[in-house]
Formats: sequence, structure tokens, C-alpha cells
Amino acid sequence: MLFAWNNLMFGRLLVIKNIIYTDFVLEDAAPRIVEHPSDLIVSKGEPATLNCKAEGRPTPMVEWYKDGERVETDREDPRSHRMLLPSGSLFFLRIVHGRRSKPDEGVYVCVARNYLGEAVSRNASLEVAILRDDFRQTPSDVVVAAGEPAVMECIPPRGHPEPTISWKRNNVKVNDKDERITIRGGKLMISNTRKSDAGMYVCVGTNMVGEKDSDPAELVVFERPMFVRRPVNQVVLADDTVDFQCEVQGDPTPTIRWRKEEGELPRGRFEIRADNSLRLTQVKAEDEGSYTCLSENSVGKAEASGTLQVHVPPQIVVRPRDQISAQGRTVTFLCGTKGNPPPAVFWQKEGSQVLLFPSQPPSQSGRFSVSLSGELTITDVHSEDSGYYICQAISVAGSILTKALLEVETPSDRIPPIIRQGPANQTLAPGTTAQLQCHVMGNPLPSIQWERDGQRILGNDERISLMENGTLQITALQETDSGAYTCVASSLSGETSWSGVLTVKESGGLSVPPVSEPYQLPGPPQKPVVTDVTRNSVTLTWQPNAHEGGAAVTSYIIEAFSQSAGSTWQTVADFVKLEKHTVTGLSPNTIYLFIVRAVNAYGLSDPSPISEPVRTQDVSPTGQGVDHRQVQRELGEMAVQLHEPALLTASSVKISWNVDRQSQYIQGYRLLYRPVGGSWSQQEVKAATERSAVIANLLKGTEYEIKIRPYFNEFQGMDSRLLTFRTPEEVPSAPPRAVTVATVKLSNSSSISVSWQPPPTEMQNGVIQEYKVWCLGNDSQTRYHINQTVDGSVLTTLLKGLLPGVLYQVEVAAVTSAGVGTHSQPQPTVTGGGSESDENVSLAEQITDVVKQPAFIAGIGGACWVILMGFSVWIYCRRKKRKELSHYTASFAYTPAGMPGMMGANMGNYPWLADSWPTTNLVHNGKDSVNCCTSKHDTPERYYNGKTRFYRATPPAVLSDEEEWCPPLPDRTYLMDGVMEDGPAPPPRGVASSPTTSYSHQSTATLTPSPRDDGHCLDIPRLHQLEQPQIARRLPCGPVPVPRAPSPPLTQSNPNLAANQECPDNTVPHRSAHKRDLSQGAAQSVENINNTTPGVFPFLYKRATEVLLLK
Repeated sequence: MLFAWNNLMFGRLLVIKNIIYTDFVLEDAAPRIVEHPSDLIVSKGEPATLNCKAEGRPTPMVEWYKDGERVETDREDPRSHRMLLPSGSLFFLRIVHGRRSKPDEGVYVCVARNYLGEAVSRNASLEVAILRDDFRQTPSDVVVAAGEPAVMECIPPRGHPEPTISWKRNNVKVNDKDERITIRGGKLMISNTRKSDAGMYVCVGTNMVGEKDSDPAELVVFERPMFVRRPVNQVVLADDTVDFQCEVQGDPTPTIRWRKEEGELPRGRFEIRADNSLRLTQVKAEDEGSYTCLSENSVGKAEASGTLQVHVPPQIVVRPRDQISAQGRTVTFLCGTKGNPPPAVFWQKEGSQVLLFPSQPPSQSGRFSVSLSGELTITDVHSEDSGYYICQAISVAGSILTKALLEVETPSDRIPPIIRQGPANQTLAPGTTAQLQCHVMGNPLPSIQWERDGQRILGNDERISLMENGTLQITALQETDSGAYTCVASSLSGETSWSGVLTVKESGGLSVPPVSEPYQLPGPPQKPVVTDVTRNSVTLTWQPNAHEGGAAVTSYIIEAFSQSAGSTWQTVADFVKLEKHTVTGLSPNTIYLFIVRAVNAYGLSDPSPISEPVRTQDVSPTGQGVDHRQVQRELGEMAVQLHEPALLTASSVKISWNVDRQSQYIQGYRLLYRPVGGSWSQQEVKAATERSAVIANLLKGTEYEIKIRPYFNEFQGMDSRLLTFRTPEEVPSAPPRAVTVATVKLSNSSSISVSWQPPPTEMQNGVIQEYKVWCLGNDSQTRYHINQTVDGSVLTTLLKGLLPGVLYQVEVAAVTSAGVGTHSQPQPTVTGGGSESDENVSLAEQITDVVKQPAFIAGIGGACWVILMGFSVWIYCRRKKRKELSHYTASFAYTPAGMPGMMGANMGNYPWLADSWPTTNLVHNGKDSVNCCTSKHDTPERYYNGKTRFYRATPPAVLSDEEEWCPPLPDRTYLMDGVMEDGPAPPPRGVASSPTTSYSHQSTATLTPSPRDDGHCLDIPRLHQLEQPQIARRLPCGPVPVPRAPSPPLTQSNPNLAANQECPDNTVPHRSAHKRDLSQGAAQSVENINNTTPGVFPFLYKRATEVLLLK
């Protein structure tokens, strides 16, 4: 224990020794900065410390300087926010920084001093960190497609230090470690965006002050359309239904549409279903092609295609015709087919097993060949070649066949000779020469013989000779040579004759030329073509020859030849005006040949080329090798789809159709149409391959019904559906008919009746909606037109207001929706001169017309408005004048000497006896009040006469208090009653009543009180007990209406008080007791007052009683 104490004491002594040694051994040293301050950036309002540490002996004092000026710390100013720490550091409790004052920001130095010198630290800047609120550029919304890059840009707010940029998506910091995300500068870049990248993005600017968030921007990531199911290639049969699938996904949901490459989707036969698939119904060969599904949204589009191939069964589009041929000639049968794929065509003779194919070697087929287009050609026809030849078409989609008959002529079936030009009728003079021509053609070459009047001409007359060209020449004509000469051309095929009349007579030296020149005759028409064949008729068409000869072609002649009908040509039609004609009256199942000749004024042309042989139809199709039951069955299975008619003009329409289940037994179509409710008309389409026709000469503005049916000979197929269409309306092309004008037998002759009939139905061109009637006066001095429009169902009208003696032209026109049609011919009419009464009536009608004009009505309205306004002003002025006359005031002159009693109590300043003209619009209880009180500032303007001074007025008395009392007006005054009755009942008056004797005038007299000695008011009970101040406060201070009769006393049963009444001239509002009736007018003197005791003092008694009760 002792040892421990010794050690402790020894240690202390060593310490003391060291201290004493230091004080005496160490020397003083100049200050030295051992820790320099560093630059600081501090947020406003935050604490901060600038470090500074110095050494020296003695210990140096530390001071701070900012921008060269000494910094004041808490040692100098205890309230300072700067503190100098013992170590020498400068501590800021908070950084003070404003827009105008920045006391803490600057360059600081630390200075350490002692008596040996000073040391200065390095400069240290203190900067205040800032961060503005507004972003210099905020990010914008971005819309991209998935897989595309997205860029958002942001410039942070201004700040110090410069803020750094970061991004948040949906309030979560964006992870820039994702290799797809790059943050560079103020840009956020996302490559290969995904759907998960979508969201709300915020740009964050950060420095030591804090963080600032920009307005959010949305990144929308859409997805381009992408096919889930694509359309595929398909092969279908005609008339089937096909579906093309198309399923797409994307964001936003893509729209889908379909298109056909190089064409349009088949109208009426396609449907886009709810699943966006395309459905085609009753597909046809023309529907083949590529169908594309197009998908599109706001970020992209995509498309996919599928090909449709339609297999169509073979069809015969050009059927072979039956033919008749001579032996040794070449025959060709046409057989046009179509189908998809194109069918293979081959021929076969009925009953033979030999098949004839296209491009077959000639060695195998011999005289028979089939072209690539399917035509069968037979050369060097033999008689054994006669028979039916069958054309067959086959493909994977089906097969079809048709047949035609070949008939080979025998020598006896050859065509008889044809006379190109025969003898013409001639009239010649005796002694001249006649030439009768007869030019023939035929195979073999025919011989020519001549006959006269049916007798063959022999060659025993030397005047008659037969020339080489067949012309008969007769010289030295005699009258006995007259007659009918016939040229007969004959061969093994038959014979043909042509007759002409020769007349020989004296003709005064004039003669008709024997023959026409060849150039004067028309050229032969072209070969006639058979367009339609029935059992007993054939329709022919031909083209005229460009050469008409010496005159225009006037008509045509048609000749026919049939082996079964005879061995010569027969004229079957003449005077044919058109280049198309139907030859009727033919035999069924008969072969015919036809030629056509043109006719002009100089004669007949040469014959046209012979038509192809044509056989009329048999009574039964079985005659042509056709089973009628099969025909009926196939026609019944056919379906003709009629399309909507297409209007070409107002009177023509194009009809088109499609045929489902085409049959080989079809010759054409019959179009049936009619106006709705009318009879059917028919137009035939002869070609089975036609799919459209034009119907002309329709009625305009008419609704039609139309249908179509196929036919084969006498067999008919099913009708199509019935369609309706309306031709457009036009203005009527004809005027109304039978327009008549008649004068109406009325009291005057200034009216006419116009009647008419509608235009012809075929020229109405629509529905007549109305008729317009014009009555045009064309008098040189009076031009007075009357026009009228009536409904389309009205056929007569009456026109009034015609001027007598004026010539009028009446016209009528029909009107459709297209406009006004043709005017009728003007119908003149003149009304009679008329009597005086007629003129009066006419003038009255004219005045009526003027009164109906809008300008006249507006003028009358304006005049009425002016009169009404003038009347209102007059009423206003009159009421204002009456109001002024009803509010005058009679003043009382005051003298010091007053009468005893109430008159002697200095009451001259209270003119409670003044008259006033009562008004009729005063009510009680404050609902409608009058200014009945005067104030200290009353002005002369309250007098009705507008005078600027009081007559003998005394100064107003000083009231005892600020409240003034004014009695309420009565509910009814005698003036009110006087309006409703015969007149007012004046109150009883004394001898010296008011000089005002009429209630329609007011008095301007003033009441001048006399000395006290002259007046007595002892008859008024309790009046002497009133004190003067009380009287001054209670008596009325304004004009009092003159009542008709006294009112009952103010008691509990009659407590009517008018409150809250306003006084003029800014006086204080006061309470007023119920007014009492006064029975006197204004008196001129005190004597008058004394003389009015019978009428006045009873009233004074009542008034005093009321005052006392109010008190």
C-alpha cells in the first residue's frame, strides 16, 4: 500500500517537472496553418463547417475573411448564425441564401495571428447548392412497336452542382444493368422493346439539394399484326362454298380486310364472317385467283394470301349446227367448249367406235380431222358420211356432249338455177328493137328457153334471135309482138323462170329505154345469215351493198328454195324495208335455202350469195335425236340468277344474269318485263352464251317488274326471281291536253275557269306532282300576270282578279320531280268590260292583295307601336302631374304671441292642420309608404308650384328628439270613394272654411296664427296638460291627407300603426300612428280657426286624445 502511494507521488512529480521544463525550455513560435479549409458546396438552410487549425506560441487567434472582408461570428454578435469554434473552424448553423442576398456564399480564408505574426490559409469557396423546379425538357409520350428502339429525352432543371439523371418506371428505378437499356446524358434508350417495357416513365434530376421528378411520360409498346392462322390454297368445284381462314393477333387489335388480286370480290357472293374468315358461295371460274388477308393496326401491317382454283365442269359454248352438203365438198362442225381445267375434246360418229382426237395423224383419221380448238372437218364428203356426229368434252370436273346432223345431197338435191337478171317490163314503139335479158347461174350450167304468153318461142322468125348471154332480141317490132315473155333456166337440179311484159304501141316518138344500165342497179346484198329457227319460221339478217346504184335502195326481196317444196326458187317476202326479216309459213323439219335481192327505182339487184342450208324444227325434239323428257328435266334443274338492272338512260336498262347448272339443252332466254300492274312484254335472247341484254323504249319514271326464263324449242325453264326497277323521271315531253278557258258566271266577270287533261301516259315521263297555270296579261298599259300551282290530281282551277278588257294568254304545264314540262299552246281570253260594281269588286280584290303584302303588315305594326308609345307617354305625364298636384304643403307663419292653450304652446311650427291631396296607392304596415315627414333640411322643392321661398314662413322649431311622428294614411279616403261614386262627400265645415271649394284644385293659402288673446281652445280636454316638448315630438310634421270621415279612436281593437316609414331629405325614420280624419281645409287666419270651432275642435279633441294615448 505504501509502495503504491510512493509510485503515484513520483509520477506526479515527473509531470510537474516536465511542465516546468517545457515552460522554460520551449521558445515562442509564429502561427502556422496545419489544416487548411476545403471548398464546400452546401444546401441552403443546412449547417456547414469550414475547418481551420493553426499552431504557434503563444496560441494564435483565428479570424475568418470572406471575399476580403472580416467575417462576423457569434463572438462579436451572439445572434450571428456563424460560430467560431475553439479549434478555429468556422461553423454555420444554417446556410443563408436568397435570390438577392447571398451572405454566406463566397471565398473564405482563415487567418491565425499572434505577436510573432500571422498565417493565412488557402482559399476555400463556399457555394450554395441549388436545384430549380422546372425541367428544361420533359419526356414525351412514345409509341413504338415491339422490337423497335424507344428513346425518351429529358433535360433536368438548372442546379448547382449539375444534377444527375436517373429514370423510374411505374415509380420503380429503371435498372440500367439490362443490356437493352442505356442511360446517356438525358436520354433513356431501350433497344428491342418488349411489351413489358410499357409504363409511365419519370425523369429524376438529383443533386445534393434533393430530387426533382419530371411529369410522367407514357411508353406505349404496341405489337404488329401477327398471323395465327393463314389462308391456304384451295381447289373446289364450281357452285361450291369455300372458306379462307385468317386469324391475327396484335395490339391494338388489328383490323382485317380481304381483297382479290387483280380483281374484285364477287359481289353478292362473299361474306366476311365474325372470325374474319372469307366465305365465297356458288364459286365460279372467274372467282379463281389469289385472295389476300390484310391486317393492319397503328404500328404495322401484315398480309397473307391463299389461291383459289375452281374446277368447272366442261360446257359447250359453241354448238355444232346441222349441215347439208353436196358430195365432194368439205364440211366443218364447230364445237367450242370451256371448263376448268380446259376439257379434252374428241368426236365420234353415232354408231361408230372410232374416236377422233385433236392432232391425230391423218393416216389414221383419213378424211376426218379435229383441230386443237375442237373443230371437226370432213373433206370430200361421201353419201355414207351422213348421220349424227357427237362432240364430247371431258375433264376431271366432269363431261358433256352434243351432236349435229350431216346430210349429204344426192344429185337430185342440187340447187336449181338462179336467174341473176331477168326481162324487165318495157313499152316500145313499133319498128324499134327490144332486148329481153336473162342472165343465169347454176351448177351444172343451166339452159335457157323463152316463152311468150306461155308458148315456147321457136326460131322460125328471123326477127327473133337468142344471144349467147341468154338475151332475147326482137327487131322491127310490131304491135303483135306485145305480150308476156318468160325466161326459163333449167338444169338437172331444176328450173327457174322470170317474166316481163313487152308492150309495143305508138307513143308519140317517146320510148322507154329497153333495159337499165348495170351501174344504175343496186349491188347484191351480202350473204344472209340465219339467226333464229323455229318449226315454221326462219329469221334472216344481211348487210346491204355499199353500191346503191342510180337511186337509193327502197326494199328487199327474199327468195327461198326447198327440195321438198319444189324444184324452183320462190319469192317468200317482198317490200322488206329492213336488213332483218323473219320468213314465216315454212314447213317443219324442212331444209331451206335463201337469197336476197335489193330494189331501187331502176330494178332489182343480182341475188346475194346463197345462205347456208337450214332445217326448220320438228314438231317434237325427238325428231332431232333429243329426248324431250331429258330436255324438260335439265331445263327444270337450271337456275338463272338475275342481277340488279343497270339503268343506261331514262328509257333503257341493261339486264345481266348468271346461269347455274348449265344445260346443253338451251337455245336462249326470254326476258319478260312489265310496268307494275300492267301486262307482260317479251324480248328474246337467241344465243345461249349471252349473259346480258338491253331493253329499250321503256316508259320514263315508271316502276317495272322483270324476270327471265331459259327455253329450248317449245320447252321453257323456271323463271328467275322477280326484280323491280324504276326508270328515272324526266320533265313531261308533252303539254297537258284539251286546255279550255271559260268565264265564270259570277257577280263579276273578273274570274275564269281553266281546265285540262293530263299529257299522254307515255309522255308524262314520271308521276305528275302538280300543274302550273300562267295567266299572262299583255296589255300595253296594264301588265298583270296571275300564276297558280295546283296539285297533280286537280284538273281545273279558278283564276280571280283579272282586269276587264285585258287580253290574257293562259298556258298550262305539268310538273314532275325532274321539273316543269312543255307548256300548252297559249289560250287567249278577254274578260268583259264590266260594270261599276265589277270595278269595285276588282278594286277590293286588289286592296286585299295589297293588305296581304308583308311590307304593308310591317308598316301597320310600326304605326300601332308609335301610337301605343305616344299614349303611354301621355298617361305617364298626366299621372305625374296629378301626383305633383296631390303633394303640396300649406305652411303656417309663426309669431311669438300665441293663443292660449294648444295654440299658445309655441305650436306654430307644426302645421298639423295643413291640407294634403290624398293618393290612392297607400297601404299600411309598411308595405307601401309615403314620405310624410319633414326634416331640418326641407327645401322649397316640395311645393307643387315650384316657388323658391316660403310665404311668411317662420324658422322650423327644434324637435325634442330625433324621432318624428307622422300619422299613417287611411285605408280609404273620401277622394277614393269619390272616384267610384258620383262624387266626394265633403266633410262638414264651419263658417270660415278653406276657400278651396273644388276638390280638383288645391289651396295655396297659408294659415297665420293671431295673438293668443284672440283664440280659445278650452273645449279641448286635457290639451293644456301637454308639455311643449311632447307636443313637438308627437304632432305631425308633414302634410296630412284630407280624410272623408273621422276614424275610430286608436284602441286595442284598432291598433294600426305604420312603421318604418322613410322621411325625405335624409331624415331619421320614425314611427307614425294611424292617421285620423281632418274635417277642415286650410284657413287664412286665426280668426278663421276660431270660426271653425264646430268643425275643427271636435277633430282637435280627437287628435289630442290620440296623442295622449300614444304617449
